[in-house]
Order: sequence, then structure tokens, then C-alpha cells
Amino acid sequence: MNNTFNFLAFDLGATSGRSILGTFDNGKLELRELTRFGNDILQIQGKYYWNIYSIYNSIKEGMRAASSLDIAINAIGIDTWGVDFVYVAEDGTILSLPRSYRDPYTERSPEKYFKLIPKEELYKLTGIQIMNFNSLFQLYAAKMEKSAALQSAKEILFLPDALSYLLSGNKACEYTIASTSQFLNPLTKKIENKLLEAIEVHPSVIPPLIKPGKVVGLLRDSIAKECGLNTIPIIAVAGHDTASAIVSIPAKNKKFAYISSGTWSLMGIEVDEPIINEQSYRMNFTNEGGVEGTIRFLKNITGMWLLEQCRKEWEQLGRTYTYDEIIKMAKTAKGFQCFVDPDNAVFANPESMIESIIKFCTDTGQSAPKDDAEFIRCIFESLALKYKYVLSCLCELSPHAIEVLHIIGGGSQNKLLNQFTANATGLPIVAGPYEATAIGNIMMQAKGLGLVKSLKEIRTIINESFTLESYEPQDTELWNNAYEKFLKLIEK
Repeated sequence: MNNTFNFLAFDLGATSGRSILGTFDNGKLELRELTRFGNDILQIQGKYYWNIYSIYNSIKEGMRAASSLDIAINAIGIDTWGVDFVYVAEDGTILSLPRSYRDPYTERSPEKYFKLIPKEELYKLTGIQIMNFNSLFQLYAAKMEKSAALQSAKEILFLPDALSYLLSGNKACEYTIASTSQFLNPLTKKIENKLLEAIEVHPSVIPPLIKPGKVVGLLRDSIAKECGLNTIPIIAVAGHDTASAIVSIPAKNKKFAYISSGTWSLMGIEVDEPIINEQSYRMNFTNEGGVEGTIRFLKNITGMWLLEQCRKEWEQLGRTYTYDEIIKMAKTAKGFQCFVDPDNAVFANPESMIESIIKFCTDTGQSAPKDDAEFIRCIFESLALKYKYVLSCLCELSPHAIEVLHIIGGGSQNKLLNQFTANATGLPIVAGPYEATAIGNIMMQAKGLGLVKSLKEIRTIINESFTLESYEPQDTELWNNAYEKFLKLIEK
């Protein structure tokens, strides 16, 4: 009997995507990156789009790379960021490029929508953090624009579902990605029809919900032939990248919080029931769907976006740094000189991130960073302090104690930021696995084929398959003093 299974995971982020081969052999998982590709926002006539056709072609390139290995691929799964979607016509045609969550067309949508359904009621029904780019507000903005695509659409598909549709020809709506939309009720786990009807969008535009781990369909014969593969099941993994990442947290019990660290940082806890109350509403926490009926109770934090944008500007000026160089530069810079609130609106999509940081510092009575190293240090320390702030809110709301903080995703490799985070939060940190999202994607494919039975079993496998790093808090008093200064900035 063959105990070796090969899974192809496509992990698509807001700046890049990867195809990763996961080989599951006798209870151990090994990963191999096959391809990596860019994913840039297209600005066309003042609107911001994702090039879904370029992504589709990149997925096919990943499948060709898998085919060249001359091994049997047992399944394919796709995860992406949340909220964004495509419009699909009655004949199955995708009607336009999907708008990006960074498109400013939604800036005033929430306030306008609250005139139809009050903010408090909306939160009570969905438990979702109010953010202007949530799918509900995107639909409302499209309605106000008299979008031809929306007017002609029979269905909408979230991005992982849209890509699975292009590969298989079957439409579905995976639960975890739908839970980012702000029109799914986490208590009933169904679409809350009245929220769509309020903007005259018929709820039938949302295909039937399916649980993560279900087979969507089989790879189209034409694509299989083109890419040199056999007919392979396309599995709806936890389609939201954070939901897939949380699957791979090597936790031994419920007493943990997590940071999924990348362009965005998402900080939260895993609970069995939604937390929807006055306090969670006031603190703007979100309740998103996880696997096996769990809830990801979390908050979005602008993560490495600030650094990524600064790096782009430095590159344009002829200064290119590797991540190793960035870490060294941060270490050389003097600490606790200035802080920013990473979630301040001025950092959402500025023309110049460098100028925005300078202005924030001067507007708040601080000395602005004077060189690239000081910018990096400021960003890292500010992120760590924001993590402490959100953690303190989580501790107030959590039904259980929080004894350890897991950091997963790309940011788990940033040893300096990990240590800063341990120092700021006062909690021990377990960092890794790095490829958390791809691992969660692959393990849900394995679960879909019946190779593993439960989330607990998956986490045991991950503990045994990957090397993890631990960090203990240091310099607690210095960081507590810095936190007092930081609080004054974000409370202004």
C-alpha cells in the first residue's frame, strides 16, 4: 500500500503567490516550493484591480512544475486573502477583474450603509470587525457606482472559490472565506439575507456554502492535459489564508493566542463560539470561521505593509536591502526614539510611506527617523507595542487564560521582531512554522481525502514535522515604559 501522498498548495497573498508541494509520508509532512510569482495591484482609470487571469496562468505554471517532477499529485487546494471577489455572469463568464480591497472606492461605504442598518445591529448579526473594505461595503460601493458587472452578475465568487471554479468548472462558497465578508452570521453559520437585501442585492448571488475539506470538483480535462497532469480533485481547503494558517498552529491546548504575521498581521484566539458583546464591539474584534466549527476571534493589524512600502521607495532611490541586512540595520539603530500606530488611516495606501511616517511622528511631537535603519527600528518596535495593546484586549475577552503566543507565517522568521514581541507582551513565544498557510492548506487537503481525522491530529503532525523556535521576554521594564508612551499616541 502506498503511504506517500503529494498535495499541491497554491498560497496567494496580496503581494505574491507560491505553489508548494507537500509530501505526506507516514505521518510526516515535507514541503518544497515549486514556483513563486508576483501579484501586483493594477491601477486602471483610477480603480484598483487584481489580475485574476495572471494569477490563473501562474497557477498553471505551478501545475506544470509539479508535472515535471514525474510524481502523482493527489489533490490541489487554493487559499487567498479575504473579502475580495469576482462577478460571474449567467453563462459562467467572469465579468470583470476583481476590485482590490485597497481601492479607495469603499472609503465612505460603512457610514452610508449604517443609515440602512445601524452599525451596532450589523456587528451583532455578523460579529465582524468594521472595515471599509469588507465585502458587504464593496458591494454597496459597487451598487452606488451603478457597476455594470454587479448589475449583470448571477453570482459572486470569493477569490479562492473563483480560482477553483476556473480549474474545475464548479462553483461553491467555502465557509471560512465567506466569513470575512460581513454578511455571514457566525451563530447560524448562514448568509444573513437582510444585509444584502438592504442594498438590493439578492442573496442568491452567493453559491451554497461548503465546509473546508470538501471536494469542489475535478481538474478540467483540458487543463490537466495542458499541464501534464491527471484528473485531480480540487479541494476547498480553509480558503481564507489566515484560516489555513491557524490550522497549522502547533498548539498543545486552547490556552494560546496567535499572530499570523505577513503584509497584514492578524492576532487572535481560537474559540468554540463567537464572542459578540458590547466589549468586542467597542474594541472592534472580528469573529471569522475556522475549521471544525471553531471561531477565529481576532483583530487585523497592519503588519509588514509599512516596511514593504518603505523598501519599494528605497529601491527606487537605489538602496536595496535583504531581510538579513534589514535586521542588522534595526539592531544598530537606537531604540525607543519614536513610534507610529501601524493601523492609523494615514498608512493605508499613502503615496509615500516614508513621508507618512515622518509626518505622523512630527504631528505627535516626536523626532522623526533620520535614516533607513531608524525607520526600520521604529516600524518593528511599533508593531511589537501594537501587539501588546491588542493582546491586552484579547485577555479581557478570552474565555480562557492565554499562556503562550504563537507566531506563524512569514514574520515568524524575523527573530528580532519575535524577541521584541516577547519583550513587549511579556509572554513566551513559539515561532513557526514559517509556511503556516501552505501547511494548513495541505493538511486540509489530506483531511479531505480522509488521511487525517481531526485538527488535533493535524497539530500533532506539525509539531513532529517542523522545527520551532522559542523566545522568552527580556528587558521588561524598558518595554513597559515604552508602552506607556505608545498608549498616549494611539489614544490621541
